[in-house]
Amino acid sequence: MESSEIYDQVNKRYGSAVRSKTGQYEQTVATAFGYTEEELTDVPEGANLGLSCGNPFAIANLREGETVLDFGSGAGFDVFAAAKKVGQTGKAIGIDMNKNMIEKANAIKAKTSASNVEFVESAITSIPLPGDSADCIISNCVINLVPAAEKQLAFNEMFRLLKPGGRVAISDILARKEFTEDIRKNAALYVGCVAGASQVSEYEAFLKNAGFRDAVIVDSKSDLNVYFTAADGTTSCCAPPGDGASCCAPAPDATSCCAPAKDATSCCGVADEAKKLASHGITDFNEWAGSFKVYAVKPSSD
Repeated sequence: MESSEIYDQVNKRYGSAVRSKTGQYEQTVATAFGYTEEELTDVPEGANLGLSCGNPFAIANLREGETVLDFGSGAGFDVFAAAKKVGQTGKAIGIDMNKNMIEKANAIKAKTSASNVEFVESAITSIPLPGDSADCIISNCVINLVPAAEKQLAFNEMFRLLKPGGRVAISDILARKEFTEDIRKNAALYVGCVAGASQVSEYEAFLKNAGFRDAVIVDSKSDLNVYFTAADGTTSCCAPPGDGASCCAPAPDATSCCAPAKDATSCCGVADEAKKLASHGITDFNEWAGSFKVYAVKPSSD
């Protein structure tokens, strides 16, 4: 697939995801990937969209007064959490290319007292911020969505934006097996965080080529099938129409998240992704991919 097609599909999928209502599904997914009850309680309502594949704070070791950037910040789930960890003397900046996500994140911010939070609408391959400006860069299940031809650019931006001695703490889905060409070219599986997953060796090369050294990449052993099992019987955006507590009340038009889901670019694409995986002989997501924690440091200038 061309990069432009991938970006278009990703924007459609995640632009519709902002309309989903935070509920049981989102909490279940976040808990499965290591978020504590305290962390989930502190996050503003609506920021958790159930799109995580790990908890970058487990390795980020954020400190008071630091500046942290979140690559692919969505509605601000990790940004708001980071803002609390770095305190009022620090800053948390979310970067996302999706206009709907940025608008939702800013709307949530407006209802909080988070004065140390900022959101920037930008692709993570070219960010309008000065170099050497961040102490830490986090990212949660986003790098796999960057087209293969442009992934190195995302790592180059991380290196450019970090201060010497700064660190990256990433949670991402990486491949355990080589996907077939048919899977790689499937747009629905790409936006579903499957087809774009890199091998561990590729991730190591991206980091090394950008200038990072001594990267640590660890399989968290989390159950990726939670994306599908957690969707059963919840009041997420795929709940039965008419449930007043869900976003799936009768849809006024086809642009809402409750329009009939024809493919995985809709906000209710979880079930579609499961079917497409099964059609390629993948019944256990964990056999083919995993949630990995990635940590690396930009060498000091000393």
